[in-house]
Parts: sequence; structure tokens; C-alpha cells
Amino acid sequence: MNRKKKINQTLKAKAKKANAKLHAANKSPYIAKADREQLAQAAGVADSVSSDSDAVHSPAQ
Repeated sequence: MNRKKKINQTLKAKAKKANAKLHAANKSPYIAKADREQLAQAAGVADSVSSDSDAVHSPAQ
């Protein structure tokens, strides 16, 4: 690999890394699959509790 190509490759890599750091805030954080399942179960429990409480507080038919 000649010297010019190596220098250009290094500079492009540095620029790419710097650009990636600037745009990192737009990316949502990674949530593990197990954590997503726990959040879904917690949301499901919260939904079922709220729907059960609605049924308890609804007028008798």
C-alpha cells in the first residue's frame, strides 16, 4: 500500500469516527432482549391492573 493511500485511509477513518461521535445522541440506547421482556411484562401487568380497576369502579349492570 503506498504512502498516500495509507494517509488518506487514516484520515478518513478519523473523520468517520469523529462524525459518528457527533451523531451518537440520535441513536436510542440498546435494550437487551431480557430487559425488553421484563418491560413488556411490567407494562402488561400495569395494563391489566388498570383495566381491572376500571371494571371494579364501573357501575353495576
